[in-house]
Amino acid sequence: MNPAPEAPAPTTDRTKPQPSLVRGLSLLDSVLLLVSGIIGSSIFLTAKDIAGPLPNPKLFFLVWVLGGLISLCACVAFAELGSMFPDSGGQYVYLREAYGDLIAFLYGWMLFAVANGGTIAALSVASAAYMGRIVPAISQEHVLANINLPYPMLAHGHVLWPIFTIVFTRAHAVGLALIVILTLVNVFGLRWGALLQNVSTWTKFTAMAAFVVLGFAIGKGHWSNFSAQAPGGLNMGLSPGQLVSALGVGLIAVFWAYDGWVYITWVAGEVKEPRRNVPLAMVFGVLAVGAIYLAMNMTYVYALPLSEVSKYETIAHAAASALFSPGAAVWLSAMIALSCFSAAATCTLSGARVYLAMAQDGVFFKRMAIIHPKWRTPAFSLIGQGLWAALLTVSGRYDWLYTYVIFGMMFSYTLTVVGLFVLRWKRPDAPRPYRCTGYPWLPAIYVLVAIVWILNTVIRRPTEALGSAIIVLIGVPWYLFWKRSSRATSAGN
Repeated sequence: MNPAPEAPAPTTDRTKPQPSLVRGLSLLDSVLLLVSGIIGSSIFLTAKDIAGPLPNPKLFFLVWVLGGLISLCACVAFAELGSMFPDSGGQYVYLREAYGDLIAFLYGWMLFAVANGGTIAALSVASAAYMGRIVPAISQEHVLANINLPYPMLAHGHVLWPIFTIVFTRAHAVGLALIVILTLVNVFGLRWGALLQNVSTWTKFTAMAAFVVLGFAIGKGHWSNFSAQAPGGLNMGLSPGQLVSALGVGLIAVFWAYDGWVYITWVAGEVKEPRRNVPLAMVFGVLAVGAIYLAMNMTYVYALPLSEVSKYETIAHAAASALFSPGAAVWLSAMIALSCFSAAATCTLSGARVYLAMAQDGVFFKRMAIIHPKWRTPAFSLIGQGLWAALLTVSGRYDWLYTYVIFGMMFSYTLTVVGLFVLRWKRPDAPRPYRCTGYPWLPAIYVLVAIVWILNTVIRRPTEALGSAIIVLIGVPWYLFWKRSSRATSAGN
């Protein structure tokens, strides 16, 4: 829908007055933003990573339900924090209030450096790549340049300088064009950014609904796939500990698929009645995503047994070919391209608000603290985000980097939920228009499950865990630099 401007939102600038953001996002806009941000490319790719360790249909669907319920436990905790601090920046603000500037900055640094910038780059290129299957002229088959770059690598105690090649294709060029378009649309006003997001999201929902309904109505699937048993029965012949570990590995992919429900907190400063609508949007949004994910995965299993699902990286194409015909892959490519574009639009709109809050706190580029006086958007934050996403696109390193950040994002969610307990202790009398449902049990359950998952990931996927820690710690010297610069500026004034 087309949001209309309402009362101006407060900014966090403590030094001088400046134009403020506009509260123009309704509850429906907020739910659509959250759902669109979550549903990108992962639902079309992750089934393989879950069917592999969990080849039993009951366990396969159970892990999707568990992922949704665990995310809901975090949502109700975030909802209370959102009602306490209804400003742009969301999780960054919650971490700052609970733990101080450094922890909050490292979260924002991770978002800018890899998580959000890499997501925008990956989704834009993925959208262009799937568009290329419909319009061959922009496909990845057309290589525009091979760029050879040296980089240092330590091996056997010696520094080597091997060459790696960046293959720049027409899909990358189209991806860059999409980043420019999304950035400019959002710079020119919240109204246009929300409208673009809403139209693309509704179109995406329609396409996914058609896939599910037609798949069960006329598709050549088999209901017997739902009752097929893996060797060893329900527990697959595993001990309880091994079964929990297998569920944990499956949850890595599920948490990646659900990642994005926090986006609505980043734009809380532009939501109408945020103390009411931010909590509602999180709960309604995650429930809607859970229903969509179950419907899509049921369609996959109806099309193919899990033993086959585990073989396909692009399960949506394989399922469409089995249900309809190989020719169905063309319109499915259009659906995936649209889904990726819609998610990239949400990332672009929401992520810039975190950097705005960081800059206004004096721990990021000062220019990004400015709200454009005419368009009432964080224009410089959006442009900086777009430039970095474009650079990651050209580098070709975004997919590689993003695999290391899922661990860090889950750790940040856990730290934020713990922050709910910290703030209940530090500020017992602070206004809380919404109080966490099921407190303290639901947030405690989330923290407990998340800690088990984190430990399991450290053991089973140590490379990803270590890579995530390194990316976060690289931000420490930058924090010290910006903090010192901020103090120097304040002293000079």
